[in-house]
Amino acid sequence: MATMPFILNAEEIRKQFPFFQPHPEMRNLIYLDNAATTQKPYAVIEAVSHFWAYHNANVHRGGHGVGARASELYEAARERVARFINARESAEVIFTRGTTESINLVAFSWGETFIQPGDEIIVTELEHHANLLPWMRLAERRGARLRVWPITDEGTLELETLRALLNERTRLVAVSHISNVLGVITPVAEICRLAHAAGALCLVDAAQSVAHIPVDVQAIDCDFLAFSGHKAYGPTGIGVLYAKRALLEQMPPYQVGGGMVQTVRWDRIRWAEPPAKFEAGTPPIGEAIGLHAALDFIDSIGREAIATYEHQLTEYALERLQEVPGLRLFGPRTHRAGIFAFTLEDIHPHDIATVLDSRDIAIRAGQHCAHPLSERLGGPTARASLAIYNDAAHIDALVDALHHTRKVFGYA
Repeated sequence: MATMPFILNAEEIRKQFPFFQPHPEMRNLIYLDNAATTQKPYAVIEAVSHFWAYHNANVHRGGHGVGARASELYEAARERVARFINARESAEVIFTRGTTESINLVAFSWGETFIQPGDEIIVTELEHHANLLPWMRLAERRGARLRVWPITDEGTLELETLRALLNERTRLVAVSHISNVLGVITPVAEICRLAHAAGALCLVDAAQSVAHIPVDVQAIDCDFLAFSGHKAYGPTGIGVLYAKRALLEQMPPYQVGGGMVQTVRWDRIRWAEPPAKFEAGTPPIGEAIGLHAALDFIDSIGREAIATYEHQLTEYALERLQEVPGLRLFGPRTHRAGIFAFTLEDIHPHDIATVLDSRDIAIRAGQHCAHPLSERLGGPTARASLAIYNDAAHIDALVDALHHTRKVFGYA
């Protein structure tokens, strides 16, 4: 068991989550699949249920009090996100269905408008498909060139390599803040600085970082940033695109329909101002309110405290995992988050996950929606990932279960 003094009490934190409470439909599960989705605290579930029960109405359209209240709650959620990521104004916050839609919005709206034949887009070898496929398709459609920033054998990104890739044709650098496979924390502020010095923009995929370390878009100076609510203790079906106001004003709508126009005539259309211009149709109102509650929940614990605690837990996990014979852990030893991709002997990752599930431990196995990176690593991996309700006892149980897995498959 751990001997270091952890600064948070995960057992107390778990009391705020129904998923971890005794229930006839629930197993007493150690949940280590947080990079895929996090569990939801009571506060989030109750916020969404309360809205649907007592304030349910469409926003920005109704001529009645219920609609006005729904609009107030929805826009309060936008303002909460803006404060959370330190956007200059709430108009720089666009609600989407998730990180994937946020990045597709940028690729379609900004990319289809400004990327020309011969232009270059830089992506890293770390990227999740959400921050890779939109740029691959855009490059194909626009006759642009996709350039790959490779990782080192340790799994990190070297800035000198980026400097060599950047040139007068570079229009965008797209990079994950934290890799969903290797847990690498990338130096996004320096990456943005280098991109801007070359005359390019920078997009940051913050899906794996926003709930785990402080994220400040002004300090990073990114042009775009995307994240999902469901990886930050919030609902599914809600995401955020942050974009600098000047860019949003230049970009055409991603989708068209109700609520995103000022006037429509047979001979002309006048689009609404951001953010409405990019939120066609009925938005995810209840989900946005749930995201508001999730961000309140994170701040009730404290982002610095969360980052420190998860760093402590990550260090402990790295030490304990070294005790398992035949386990190969991918990624660097330092500057990483609590995401651990690994193989064990020659046991297939799906078999590892199955044995662990039989011992009430939930992990992920496969290519983690990052096929090029998976190929670089030699194939599928098992992946355990941490959140604030995990603790040293969970790591100990994982290590014991991995020893058991070796025995199941005939390793001494």
